[in-house]
Amino acid sequence: MKIGDNQTLDRRSLLKLTGAAGTAGLATMAGCLDDPSAGDDEEIDELTITLSQFPDTIDPLDHITGDYFDIYDHIYEPLFDFEPGEGIFPRVVDDWEIQEGEGATELYLRDDVVFHNGDDLTAEDVAWTINRTVDPELGVVSDIGSFGLGSIEGAEALDDTTVSVEYGAAPGLAEFEFGNYARALNMQWAIDNHDAENEAISGADPEDFNGTGPYEVVDFTSGEEIVLERFDDYWGDEPPFETVIFNADGESNGRVNSLRTDATDLTINILPEDVSTVQDADDIEIRRVTSFRNIFCPMKNTVEPFDSQEFRQAMNYAVDNEEIVNSVLSGYGEARGQPIAPGINGFNDEIEPYEQDIGMAESLVEESGYGGVEIELTVPQGRYLNDAEVGETVADQINQLENVSCEANVVEFGTVSDANSAGVDPDTIEIPFYLIGWGTITGDTDYGVQGFFTIPDNEARTFHDEELSDAILESQQIEDPDERRQQLEQVNQLAHEKAPFLFLHTQESIYGVREQIEWEPREDESVFIWEME
Repeated sequence: MKIGDNQTLDRRSLLKLTGAAGTAGLATMAGCLDDPSAGDDEEIDELTITLSQFPDTIDPLDHITGDYFDIYDHIYEPLFDFEPGEGIFPRVVDDWEIQEGEGATELYLRDDVVFHNGDDLTAEDVAWTINRTVDPELGVVSDIGSFGLGSIEGAEALDDTTVSVEYGAAPGLAEFEFGNYARALNMQWAIDNHDAENEAISGADPEDFNGTGPYEVVDFTSGEEIVLERFDDYWGDEPPFETVIFNADGESNGRVNSLRTDATDLTINILPEDVSTVQDADDIEIRRVTSFRNIFCPMKNTVEPFDSQEFRQAMNYAVDNEEIVNSVLSGYGEARGQPIAPGINGFNDEIEPYEQDIGMAESLVEESGYGGVEIELTVPQGRYLNDAEVGETVADQINQLENVSCEANVVEFGTVSDANSAGVDPDTIEIPFYLIGWGTITGDTDYGVQGFFTIPDNEARTFHDEELSDAILESQQIEDPDERRQQLEQVNQLAHEKAPFLFLHTQESIYGVREQIEWEPREDESVFIWEME
């Protein structure tokens, strides 16, 4: 998902002291971050990052949430360094080779990588970790298997440092996937200490974490804070801070107050209404970028009234996306009419957002046969920019239709996440209509559609349509990049027409940071300490 050799590192400048460069500048800046009154000669090598939610699991394969990766990728590092729009680069994997005609790529690992408990990393660890991720009968079932590694079929250790990754798709697509989501657990440690072939890794002690990353856990308070320190035997370049503290605050104003009181140095997901508070304060400022994350409302079409394409299209015509972006988000977003954002491979420039048309919406509802229906939109609070207010506005606009009643139900994000993973079995669906966001961090349309729409072996899909599924599956087998991109554009066109989602907007990422930090936020929303040079 996102260090490898020095050539890769040198392209980045996520964190630098203004007007300075190199280790000396970083050390001075670290002292400034921790204590603004500290002199240049006083080094305090500590950084605090406040997220919007703290992980509710310590198993790095148990969730696909960005905030979790921001922490755990420093402990359980990805095998590759991924740059949106550029591809993958060497990291733990030193080189790789596509096995033409075999549906496999061989990964050649570095031979100097060790886990935090002192064990050497082997190809067996990597292969077992991949298999644990994609095999629903092995380990923990998570969205990483169905969404992140959707085309990966398994892996095998060929020798101590060579892993063969097998996939049922074009090599280019597989590279998008394992380049983002391949990590490594210590197989024997995980089995012996956590029965990891049968259940998720759990625990409340630092010793319950064991990765190969540049930082190891030294203190952990479940649900509140995790403290990391440099791992002395890390194979790569020494990371810039001795100590990194991650905590979380579910309220944007709480995260802003942490910045203003010097309790944190960087925080994410600042809400539009809190931007001026940051801009008016001393020593902190706002950084923003249009992300790869789309916000939308899935409509599970195996239950009424969402089994009607006319009704789903009506929901799109009922909502004024531009007005929501302008009024609820203060312009921090872009209206969207397809599952993925600009900059993603396969984005269709010809697709415009649905425009609000109340008359059209009411007419389509009548055509659907569901006039007079009552529906509920389930909405998370505190996960996305003004998510509860966005959802309530969507429900209010739908409720303006003369032949549909709609109310919003605001819940914890976990409820929405569970609904998104619950599949389309009509006998078990409890929440068919909800608001969620999805960041296409691999840079390829497939990641934004296959987990939601493909039919074979995908119990977590949210929409059942053979034509859309077949179009996606066809794209997965096309090896020519231009032909595949054209097919993905058609996939997005089909999705627009079939309206499996009520399409809303692409979200902007808004960060609050110390003004002396030179930093350009990433489109994929990742925050990496190792880029802080």
